[in-house]
Amino acid sequence: QVQLVESGGGLVQAGGSLRLSCAASGRTFSIYHMAWFRQAPGKGREFVASIRWSGGTTVYADSVKGRFTIARDDAKNTGYLQMNSLKPEDTAVYYCASRSQSGEYAFWGQGTQVTVSS
Repeated sequence: QVQLVESGGGLVQAGGSLRLSCAASGRTFSIYHMAWFRQAPGKGREFVASIRWSGGTTVYADSVKGRFTIARDDAKNTGYLQMNSLKPEDTAVYYCASRSQSGEYAFWGQGTQVTVSS
């Protein structure tokens, strides 16, 4: 089991920045990828970005490319999502998730609210 706890959400004006953190505990050696997803009111869950835990290869949704950066700190077992140039349409609950090499995203955090005002 992997436990994930997000933090760093809040209210920010359009054009502002936030950094989300995702602290992992438990069987952290099994983490192969960590990812961020988001869910806006009335919409389905959307992929935002992912990072390969070993090596750091990253993937981004087109909607956040150039504005968001995903990173991880192996020593702290923590992932991050740096969000710049935020837009009102980025408003959502943001979740981090992890998966093993062969599995789906099986472990999820509780989510953190990000609200961007216009």
